[in-house]
Amino acid sequence: MTVERQVVTALGSIGTATLASRVLGFVRDMIVALIFGAGPVTDAFFVAFRIPNMLRRLLAEGALSTAIVPVFSEYCATRTPAEFLRMLRAVIAGALLALGATTLLGLAAAPWILRVIAPGFASDPGQMALAVLLTRVMFPYLLLVGLAALAMGALNTHGRFFAAALGPAVLNLGMIGAVLALATRVEPPILALALGLLAGGVGQFLVQVPSLRRCGLLVGPSAELDHPALGRVVRLLLPAVFGLAAVQVSVFVNTLLASLLPPGSISFLSYADRVMEFPLGVFGIALASASLPAMARQAAAGDTRGVAATLNFALRLGLYIAVPATVGLVILRTPIIRVLFERGQFGPSDTLATAQALAWYAVGLVGFSGARIAAQAFYAVGEASTAVRLGLLSVAANVLAALVLMGPLAHGGLALAASIGAYVNVALLLWVARRRFGGLGGRALLESLARTLLASTPLAAWCALCLWLWPAGGSGWRDAAWLALGVGGGAVIFLGASRVLARPEYRTLRGTLPFRGPR
Repeated sequence: MTVERQVVTALGSIGTATLASRVLGFVRDMIVALIFGAGPVTDAFFVAFRIPNMLRRLLAEGALSTAIVPVFSEYCATRTPAEFLRMLRAVIAGALLALGATTLLGLAAAPWILRVIAPGFASDPGQMALAVLLTRVMFPYLLLVGLAALAMGALNTHGRFFAAALGPAVLNLGMIGAVLALATRVEPPILALALGLLAGGVGQFLVQVPSLRRCGLLVGPSAELDHPALGRVVRLLLPAVFGLAAVQVSVFVNTLLASLLPPGSISFLSYADRVMEFPLGVFGIALASASLPAMARQAAAGDTRGVAATLNFALRLGLYIAVPATVGLVILRTPIIRVLFERGQFGPSDTLATAQALAWYAVGLVGFSGARIAAQAFYAVGEASTAVRLGLLSVAANVLAALVLMGPLAHGGLALAASIGAYVNVALLLWVARRRFGGLGGRALLESLARTLLASTPLAAWCALCLWLWPAGGSGWRDAAWLALGVGGGAVIFLGASRVLARPEYRTLRGTLPFRGPR
């Protein structure tokens, strides 16, 4: 099987599982919007959730995954199964110690952390107290998701992607079930969401247990904390943590600045980010996860030209998805938010404010996706520090843009600033990657982008027509049906245009589907 085929097969598994997770995530957010709306209570939850969520991305699913996959891949390719399991047990022990210590520290320091990241809460002691409570309840999730991330790394190294990618779907099920079962039984009701997060964290690991057992990877920790693989993981982990920390600094800066804007601004950004992350998660982040093991194997074999070729392939496929997704999200932003969230405590004014944020997030979708994919090449070759330095420059661009734009555009300016930072990041990553790996096939990338833009033109016309003909004062079901027509019809039109105008990308995308469309 070719490397490109391996990436496409992995993308199909990861994308399918991520699609289930994102759909359940929307169901979760619709329930949250229905019951809790957008205001001080949800602002407190989203701020509290961002603390363990940031650490999850830094120390668990994010940096830990990018640090362990290259090491796991090398051991899998060059060592015996017994040596691989010995290494795995040592890494599990080291990770549990680090994650456990971080969890205890977070429980103790929650009030001080919140004073730093959400200073606007200081004017409302009740909101600050609620945020502290929610933060402390959710912090142990870090330990749970760390176990899930280790399992995911081991399975991905062995070519198993679906069960690991299904974990977030289980997390959403836990949160949905907790809200429906506990919101009327706990005080404050928003506490049900935090408890659901913990239940979902347990499920994220348990759903991978059958696959781990089949692969012979279900092992416990060992006391071998001097194993050489631990030192290698730490050397990769530290720059990866700083690199992802750079991204999270941008998130925290936006949260801090949004807390100084009118109430609801943090929630508007959070709801919009959830929508934007649907295509980003299903394809952009999934594609980055699918390409990392392949590039790590090429790097272990000393094939840097192969790494460059895989990076080019992943970027072309990422552009093919991100460009039409941007078109659809920008044009149909208001009806998308209205159908997903406008009910109960979430009113028309909340819809317009969230749609504004969505538009500015969506214009950065190509940058968000491209940066995640390009960074994997540096993690694969063990040069995460390069991605760190470039990430810091993108953070500076994000912060500067946020300070300039939050005045005229309010919370929308913060979303646009995040998009600007993403484009700065991907531009720098590709510039340095070209110097490190040689030519990246820039001409092929530009030709692919041109084909995708041409195929997206009829999609843009279709979305604009749907918006123009949208029935005024429609019911919720009518709006939902009309949106389904707009999105479904747009997908058919784009794929049809791609068969003529972007045929190479269309044929590649077909390989990710569980069914096969026309050739």
